[in-house]
Amino acid sequence: MAKWTPTHEAPEPLEGPIVPTIIGGTILWFVLFLAQLPFYGWFDDHGHLWWVWTCLAGAGLGLIGIWYVRGRDAALKRLAAEAATEGSSPVGPSPAAD
Repeated sequence: MAKWTPTHEAPEPLEGPIVPTIIGGTILWFVLFLAQLPFYGWFDDHGHLWWVWTCLAGAGLGLIGIWYVRGRDAALKRLAAEAATEGSSPVGPSPAAD
C-alpha cells in the first residue's frame, strides 16, 4: 500500500478571540454545574451523577485553559512587538541578514 501524500499545503491556522472563547466556555461549564446541584438527588437515583462531576471537571480544566491561552496570547503579542521594532518577520531573522 502506497503512502498518501497531500497534493496541496495545509491552510494557516485560524486566529481569533481565543481568550474570550475559553473564558466563555469555562463559565458555561460552571453554570451547568450550578444548575444541576439542586437536582443532585435525582441524578444520584438515576445513575447520572457523573453529569454533575463532568461539568465541574470542565470548569476546572477551563481554568487551566484560561491560564494557558492568556500566556500564549501574551507571548504572541511580545513576539509581534519585537518583530515590529526590529523590522523583521515574527518567524525569525530573514535569510538576507547573513
